[in-house]
Amino acid sequence: MRAVIEKVKLPTEGRIIAISDVHANLPYLRGLLDKLRLQDEDTLVFCGDLMEKGGYSLETLRYVMRLSQERRVLAVQGNCDCWQNSIYRATGRSDMYTKQYLLSNGAGWGPGLLAQMCGEIGFGISESMDMNEFRREISAAFGPEFDFLEALPHVILTDHYVFVHGGIPKGRPEEWDSWDCMKNDDFLGQGRSFNRWIIVGHWPVVLYGGDTVCANPIIERERKIISIDGGCVLKDDGQLNALIIPHNGSEDFAFEHYDRFPVRTVKTAQAGSEKSAYIRWGDNLVRILERGEEFSRCMHIRTGYVLDILTKYLYGESGDVRCNDCTDYVLPLEPGDRVSVVEETSRSCLVKHNGVTGWYGGELL
Repeated sequence: MRAVIEKVKLPTEGRIIAISDVHANLPYLRGLLDKLRLQDEDTLVFCGDLMEKGGYSLETLRYVMRLSQERRVLAVQGNCDCWQNSIYRATGRSDMYTKQYLLSNGAGWGPGLLAQMCGEIGFGISESMDMNEFRREISAAFGPEFDFLEALPHVILTDHYVFVHGGIPKGRPEEWDSWDCMKNDDFLGQGRSFNRWIIVGHWPVVLYGGDTVCANPIIERERKIISIDGGCVLKDDGQLNALIIPHNGSEDFAFEHYDRFPVRTVKTAQAGSEKSAYIRWGDNLVRILERGEEFSRCMHIRTGYVLDILTKYLYGESGDVRCNDCTDYVLPLEPGDRVSVVEETSRSCLVKHNGVTGWYGGELL
């Protein structure tokens, strides 16, 4: 399917605020918007993946629909948003995928948009469900929701900025495929540069890091790419980011973020790690060397690096297993630093400081 590119003239007044990868976390979206203190002249741009994986897909969609009636809101489709294709342009293959997704409870993440729609109208999800009947009933009950998604472009093109979920495909714009715009993995890692700012989500920024974990937006000034997905819902220490452009044409970028971790104060200083590792999705195979109740000694298979991992982060009892994203990085902290507490253990606390996740072994106030 060819990508839909919408050309937009942004106003000269007001901030342009880009938010990506809400992933149905409506409490985080509300919290972030409260922190932003929106003004009437502001423009909100949602860079895709409003839904799925979190618990509020239908509510989040309706919230953004209402928001778009109350203020200036732009949005592009993400690869987790385009369910209208499965309703309006269904094929045998898409019906098979949709049914499997419903039966798998959102691929293990929990009920997504379609499942929540089924629950609202009392449509039973089962192996024997008739997909023609499913599409008739869902489309009849949720026409405004699907029409809203149908109207979303895949790319928003402005004089200074391009907003897209995954990234800009190679080739001429008239040849771009919609899926390649929505799901363009590792966009920053492709080594490309542009003559106007490309603002993307989709690939959590933590996946671009080295041996430390940072969830703040990445601004590549020489290449004119900004990646803003803070790992909301997907990462245990994730946050919902907003890129703030003070006015149209500005490159004086700032950002705000929201999470719900309790904030505490560092009492005693500690030095940072000289050596650390960050084990992340896609490269998270480890060997359990010694399993413990709270922590387990493990070796990262690819690098041979040995570290302690929270046992609850391991997807298996022994041998070679996958694990949640994890790090043994010790943060350099000073008394008075404010940190967000992600995990409290008998040894130390996993905390975030200025978007960077690591361990703190001292006392928190």
